[in-house]
Parts: sequence; C-alpha cells; structure tokens
Amino acid sequence: MFEKILIANRGEIACRVIRTARRMGIKTVAVYSDADKNALHVEMADEAVHIGAAPSAQSYLQIDRIVEACKRTGAQAVHPGYGFLSEKREFQEALAAAGIAFIGPDAHAIQAMGDKIESKKLAKEAGVSTVPGYLGVIADDEEAVMIARDIGYPVMIKASAGGGGKGMRVAWNDEEAREGFRSAQNEARSSFADDRVFVEKYIQQPRHIEIQVLADGQGTCLYLGERECSIQRRHQKVIEEAPSPFLDAATRKAMGEQAVALANAVQYKSAGTVEFIVDAERNFYFLEMNTRLQVEHPVTELITGFDLVELMIRVAAGEKLSIKQEDVRLHGWAIEARVYAEDPFRNFLPSTGRLTHYRPPAADPHVRVDTGVFEGGEISMYYDPMIAKLCTWGSTRDAAIAGMREALDQYYIRGVSHNIPFLASLMANQRFVDGRLTTNFIAEEYPSGFHASDLPPEDPAVLIAVAAVIHRSLNDRDIQISGKMPGNKVKVRDDWVVVLDGTQHPVHLHPAEGSPQRIGYTVDIEGKHHTVWSDWQLGEPLFRGTVNGNHVCVQIDRVGIAYRLHHSGSQAIVKVLTPKAAKLDALMPVKAPPDMSKFLLSPMPGLLVSLAVTEGQEVKAGEVLAVVEAMKMENILRAAQDGTVAKIHAATGSSLAVDQKIVEFA
Repeated sequence: MFEKILIANRGEIACRVIRTARRMGIKTVAVYSDADKNALHVEMADEAVHIGAAPSAQSYLQIDRIVEACKRTGAQAVHPGYGFLSEKREFQEALAAAGIAFIGPDAHAIQAMGDKIESKKLAKEAGVSTVPGYLGVIADDEEAVMIARDIGYPVMIKASAGGGGKGMRVAWNDEEAREGFRSAQNEARSSFADDRVFVEKYIQQPRHIEIQVLADGQGTCLYLGERECSIQRRHQKVIEEAPSPFLDAATRKAMGEQAVALANAVQYKSAGTVEFIVDAERNFYFLEMNTRLQVEHPVTELITGFDLVELMIRVAAGEKLSIKQEDVRLHGWAIEARVYAEDPFRNFLPSTGRLTHYRPPAADPHVRVDTGVFEGGEISMYYDPMIAKLCTWGSTRDAAIAGMREALDQYYIRGVSHNIPFLASLMANQRFVDGRLTTNFIAEEYPSGFHASDLPPEDPAVLIAVAAVIHRSLNDRDIQISGKMPGNKVKVRDDWVVVLDGTQHPVHLHPAEGSPQRIGYTVDIEGKHHTVWSDWQLGEPLFRGTVNGNHVCVQIDRVGIAYRLHHSGSQAIVKVLTPKAAKLDALMPVKAPPDMSKFLLSPMPGLLVSLAVTEGQEVKAGEVLAVVEAMKMENILRAAQDGTVAKIHAATGSSLAVDQKIVEFA
C-alpha cells in the first residue's frame, strides 16, 4: 500500500480524498494556487506544495509542476479527483514516466473514452446499445442537413471533444441543423481546439441515468447500481439520486452488464461511470464514459456501503477486488443536492466573496456534507462556485426527500448568495416527488427562470408562531436585567401583533407545561392554538423545534427591530409589536425604492472587461453596452431600450460589486 499520495485537485473533492486516505493511514500532499493558500484542503493535508498563480491554467493544469511536487515530497501516487487533469491522457503518461502511480485508469482507456466519436464506435463493437447517428467527419452544414434527414428529426449535434454542455445543439428542421452545425463547430473549436462534430437522434423525454463501474484490471469488473441525474440546468447536474425511481430490476441488470462489457473492452481499471440516455419506454443508449470519479459518487457510496476512493486507491496499489457482483446490494435511497454560490433569483449568476457565516447541517448516518469551504473563507472567482454537496439517505425515496428538505433548512450560509431556495423548491415540486423526471425537467417547470413564487407554499402560522416565541423569549431575558429600582418590576406581556408581509396577526402566548429545560408556548393565532417546543438558545441562528408536533428549523437574522426568517427556501421580514405600536406601524408611510431604471447595473461581482459606449452616444435596444467577467465567464450586458448615454460610472478594468452603476442614461 502507498505511504503517501498527492491530490492533484482542490475544494471538496480534495478534502474528500484526504479523509479516506487519513482513515487508511496514508499521508497526503495537497497542491494549491495563490488563491487557495488558506484553503481547507491545504489545512487538512499533511503537506502542501504551491504550484502557481490563481488561474487554473497556471496552476492546477500544469502537469510538470504536479509531477515535480510528487518528486519533492516523495508521493508515490496521485489521485486526480474530477475535472482539471483527471481525464488527461498526457497526465497519466507523465506520472508513469516518473514512476508515480495514477489512481485511475491507464492512458489507453482515458484516450479511448475521451473522444465521443471513437467511444461510440467502441461501444457499438462491444455490444452496447447506442443512439442512431452518424459518427464520421462531417464536411459542412449541407452534409449535416442530409445526415439529419436520414436519421430523422429531431437530432442532436454534438462536439466530439465536448463536455459540460458546450458544443451541443438540438435541431428540429433543416435550417436549425445548418445553424446548429455552424455554432456547435465554432464553440467546439474555441472551447476544445477540436471542431469535429457528429449527429445523432435526439431522444425525446429523455432521462440521464449512469452506471457506476469498478474494475481491478485483474479479471474483476463490477457495476454498483445506477444514479439518476436527469435534474439538470443547461446540461449541468443539479440533483442526483440512487437508485433511479424509473428503472426496474431487468433494465438495471441489462444496463449494468453493458457498462461492464464496455469497461472490459478497454481493459478498464479503477472506478468509472458509463452514462446512458433512457427514453420513456426504458430503452437505453450509450452516451459517454467518464474515466474518473464522478461528482455524484457519494449517493452510490450511501446505498452500497462501499468507499469508492478507498477502492480506487487499493486497485492502483495492485490489490485485487475482494467483492463480487453478488456482493453488491442496494440499501435504501440517497439524494445529492449541489449547493452553489449563485443567485437563483438573478438567473443563477455566480456569487463571489467571503463566507461571513457558514454552518452546514450536522453529519450523521442520514446526512453527509462534502465541502471544501469554511466560515471566513472565500468563494473565488477563479474556480467552480460549488460550496458543498449535500447528501441525505433514507430507507425510502420519500424519507430521503424529507431528510433533504430538513437538511436544506439547517444549512446556514451568509456572505454570498446561494441556490438553497432553488433546491428547496425542487424538493417540494410534486413532479419531482412523483419521480416523473426528464432532462427537460427544470426548463419545463421553471420556463421563465426561478422566482419567489416557485418556492413551496408554507403555512404562515409556522413563521408567525416561531417569531412570537423568539420575541417572547428575548423579552423574558430582558426583564431579568440586574440593577433595577426596587418595586419597578416589569411583566412580559402575553398579547402581541406579528407583522408578516405587511399583514398584522394578533397573537396570544401562554407557557406550555413541560420540561423546564425547553422553551414551550401555546400561541393563539386568530382563534387557533399552535404549540411550539424548542431547545433554542438565545442568539443561536437556527431555531429548531416542533410546531404542533411537526419538526421545523427556521433560520433567524436580526434586522433592526425586525427578524428575517428563512424556512423551506423562502425568507420573510417579520416584526413583533405591542398592539399600540402595531396601530402606529400601520400608519407609517412605505418608503419607495429609488428608481434605477435609467442605470445599467452590474448583475454580479466581477471585472468590467470592456465598455462599448461613450458619453453622449445614442444606443438601440439590444445593443451591447458592456462585458463583465465573473467565474471565468463573460457576461454581455445589452441595452433594454433605446436611449442616450449620459454618464459613464465605471472604467474598463475596474472591479464591480453587485448592482454597482456602470452606465447612466439620459
């Protein structure tokens, strides 16, 4: 077994590999860029080596620097994680040349499966079901149209070297095929330096279901069940679960056996994933093979009990797998939600900055949090904005969903925007709960983007009762202040008015009988009784307890005299007032927000790459005004209507905050 391994990655996956290596008694080496000097994976590892500047092209993608770090520290093997160099044949070959083990497959398998065209040819030869299509080199857009007609519309036009949704277009007619071929080819050329594209039948109502395989290169190759990954936004996975709510035992077995056949065809060794597209009739077709550990591997671990990272390390060290196919049993249900630093209410724009408060839900047999961040750390503009992977396990799918909803309520993040409200909405969506999934789920359920109205409807009485109990508890503490004048005893009132979303709700509280170690009140709201119990401590940001016997977790932030409460993804500003103060509050004028319609505002924190206008210039609706770069993505800002530029408020090259003024119109 290895004595020391280097992790050629960062963030949550580096931390996850370090945890397993530590349990196995293996020392670890982290690598880091300028931006990751104080990162969690650097702190967790036994050693750390600086490998370059913040941009990944100057650090995490530098093969020679990582090989040199191995030599300098004596690391005998490298785990690549996912992304970066994990599927680079050149990286595996460079390590092999230096006598360093690669914890993954060999260069042959990486190369064979890394090319979408070649991998489909290999899959067909191995007897794996493939989507009808044309895998040859397509000369021009007219040939693409002829091929599309032969296959039958709709078709999918894909870049051979593509990934992450880049270089993909769906065409429903000749004109879309021409345009799709040209744009996919251009995108492929700029993203992958490879403009080859191919055409295949577009499967309608598709599901994205993948099979986890594991091979030791010594005759044993297994499949460890499937993962349902159909909940995607712009071809990026958002929710994954295992097993799939759609597959039956016969389809699972057939898919697993074909995945193993493909792995054997390329002499696969290590953990890998074979991805399939599955239609409404459970016909399945090979999509691609990922020759690495998948982001969503924890759900497989939770239902099988196997540590995939440990098994990868053991296989790389030359050990033979001790498990057989009949040893693989699926227990219960697991769901993974990807928690990102992005603003779902602003079309999922990335959010960067410092995590001023960060409290993930407590880990237990039902909750797992894989993260690479910590309170006080920063979400950098240079890398993927993932905060964590939140996983829940339950004996049934309904139990896993319920656990996820509760865990999302407990996830306390401040300082950056995050997508927890969107994840909470997905978990409460009836179509999701019913398991009626396709890769078009998000586009169909949220056709105009995500809005507050998409959040799960909750009984307002829950927030009213919790707010009243919080306020009453704080008042109970306040009257105990020392140094009061004799005879000047203050009694806490029982009657209050809770103002929620501008509506006043009179409440009456009286203590509930029970444990003196807990807060307990019966709250009367408009003639209905609500019993609230909690062990909440004053000042804690999470109010955990029960309302009428149902478990709730409400996040609390103090905002002046009011409270900002977060529950089930939604938030509300709540005031708790005396009846007299409530009457006066109702008379207060509402301060209208300033009119910002004449300004171009930065939709995200980022760098102002370019300005396309000058003061005094007339612009037309749709005309490009500026380009803002964030998370290595360029965002083009256009004029919403015709107008004249009155003033430029920001210079090219300046750093912008959210809603910072860029251009002012007359």
